Amino acid sequence: MDTIILPEPVKKGGKTLLEALSLRRTNRNISPREIPLQVLSNLLWAAFGVNREKASFGKPGRTAPSASNSQEIDLYVAMKDGLYLYEAIPHQLTPVSAGDFRMFSGRSYAHDLIKHTPVNIFYVVGLERYDLGPEQPDPHIGDPEVQKSYYYTDTGFIAQNVNLFAASEGLATWFHNCDRESIKAELKLSPSQQILFAQTVGYPS
Repeated sequence: MDTIILPEPVKKGGKTLLEALSLRRTNRNISPREIPLQVLSNLLWAAFGVNREKASFGKPGRTAPSASNSQEIDLYVAMKDGLYLYEAIPHQLTPVSAGDFRMFSGRSYAHDLIKHTPVNIFYVVGLERYDLGPEQPDPHIGDPEVQKSYYYTDTGFIAQNVNLFAASEGLATWFHNCDRESIKAELKLSPSQQILFAQTVGYPS
């Protein structure tokens, strides 16, 4: 597996926001047809890419908000040849594990629905990113229950970006639970990382 350097995302075109909202829906009937690299680049940028050089805490701004700009959600992408980590800077897919693990982006009852779908995104939280040092303005961000409310909400922001991009580009998408135990070792996570949900994207069948 090699690093996939994604082409510069195309930031113009597509349907209007109101048209995309009108078309937004869950579609579990997804074709095995591969997504072109440019479309994949646009999709990942729309999900959680960098859209400005500087935001709060001196970090770049992203297309989805996060608590104290912690950017605590990582996107791991399962495709037919392996698992990759999406790195918004420098906008690339970094190899994690070789092999076809797409079926594990859903629970056992959904394996047959998603085992041939082209793109499956795992949403993973890195809890260590809530420690922003002395500049941290939120005295409650160390509370596990508060953190949970943040990372679930922040995942929802990213997933809705994917939903709207899919609606704008004529793709099908499905946000769902995943087979955490079967995929955990392959993601090579640190102790502070937790698998949350998954989302499948492709052309409608």
